[in-house]
This record gives sequence, structure tokens and C-alpha cells, in this order.
Amino acid sequence: WSSKPKPQATSLIKLEVYLEAKNANSTLRSTMMISSTLLAIPFLAASISAFTPSFAAISSRNTILPKTQLKMSSEGSLDVSSYMAGPTPEGTEDYIMQQTMFRVKDPKKSLDFYCNVLGFKLIHYSEFPDWKFNVYFVAPVSSSTVQSTPSGRFVNCMTTPGCIELTYNYGSEKEEGKVYNTGNADSTGTQDGEKISGGFGHIGITVPNVYKACERFHSLGVEFHKSPNSGGMKGLAFVKDPDGYLIEVLPQGEMVAEAMDCLGVAAEGGEGYKDNSK
Repeated sequence: WSSKPKPQATSLIKLEVYLEAKNANSTLRSTMMISSTLLAIPFLAASISAFTPSFAAISSRNTILPKTQLKMSSEGSLDVSSYMAGPTPEGTEDYIMQQTMFRVKDPKKSLDFYCNVLGFKLIHYSEFPDWKFNVYFVAPVSSSTVQSTPSGRFVNCMTTPGCIELTYNYGSEKEEGKVYNTGNADSTGTQDGEKISGGFGHIGITVPNVYKACERFHSLGVEFHKSPNSGGMKGLAFVKDPDGYLIEVLPQGEMVAEAMDCLGVAAEGGEGYKDNSK
């Protein structure tokens, strides 16, 4: 089969997808022809880079080649067009992706990291001494949005997208070593001491310049899982919070690598993609 979107006069995107039936089992081979204008769109460039090391390699040379051909096998291929089109299901129009919850060992260390390192603000908190836990909601907002009363903070929090709920269980800060499993090839909490391939991966932030942000993180003593130039994917990083949860650091523009990163890793070379769950 072949499928080509109808040309639109105002579109800067040219995407041609060819699917060919192969042998009796109808194994599909898909080839995407992506023009330089498509690669120049920031969020698409980041997405393509995340799944195609060849694009990251192109970007690391500060060059975007026109009519770059990306070949994908049929394995893992999914037609997602219906999920990007059409009306929102009735009754869900006002839903908000409000929070991700992390259990944390030491709330002071976690609040220092998310507020003083990542620049978030504490917008709401609740203490439950009867059940021996507290929750702290942080979000990437200005302090001017933080409300002055508990009820005001709660309502504001419940309508703020992208919060992180830091959950502290009393006494965890006194335990030795790591307390919570991060989901990424982590042996914390396992009975046999073996690493497990967990389902959770990471959260992510975007910044104007990944390299400058990582220089700052490095100066503040933040632990890196991946510096911007390490591995095969250039121009993005992974840092760890105090409990070891991963935070991906992505650019708000094109994925472009610089010659040297904060850990002294050169842009040339790299080991390629690594599955953090293993």
C-alpha cells in the first residue's frame, strides 16, 4: 500500500509514508521521507531524535540534511493518526493532567532539589500526622501564583497542570541507603537483590539551552545519569533527584550538540541508545 497526505498550501511539512507488502506474511516495511522543514520543528525534532540516533548524529554536526530518509521496521509500528484528530470525548473537556507522585526519603532534600535546583515552587502541602505522611506539591510556576490560604493553595494546585507530588512517609529519612525503587534497572527493595526492569522511566523538563542548564546543575553537585554528549543521542541529558528518579533535560528548540559538555565529554562518538530499564 502507499499513503500520501494531501498537499496543503500553508503547510511546511512534507511527509510521505510508503508501506509495501512483503512476502506471504505481509510483513510491512515503512520508509519515512522527512524534509528539512519537518526536522526544523522543535517538538518533532526532539521526538525524532529520541527514537532515531541517526538524526541525533546529524544534529551533533550542527547540520540538518534535507530529504533525510529514516527507515523503520514494521515491529512496533502503530497507526496513531486517529489519536491526534477529532473531538475530545464528551465529558473529558476539562480534565487536567495534574500530577505525578514520587515517594521520597527526605522531604527537605527533595524540596531543595525541585525548588532550588529545578526552579519549581511549592504550591500546596498537607500534613497527615494520624497516618504518618505528608504530601508536597511542586510545580514550574512563579511564586506570584502561590496562594496565601490552605484552601486557596489546594484549589490552585488542583487546577495546575504538571505538578509533582512528593510523598513523605514519616521515618524514611532515618533509613540507611536508598528507600524507593526508581524503576530503572534498580535493585532497591527487591528480595533477591537483583535489578528489576520497572515500568516507570522518568519525568522531563525543557530548557532554553541544555548545555548551559547542565553546567549549572554540575556546579550545584547534581548527579548525572547521562551528560549531554554521552551516549549516542547528543543534546539531551538525564539527571537524578535525591532519591535517584531520572529527570530528562531537553531543549525548547532544535536538538543541536555542542563540542564539549559539562563533564568534558566530546560530541563525537558515543555508545548509542541505552535502555534505562535494563
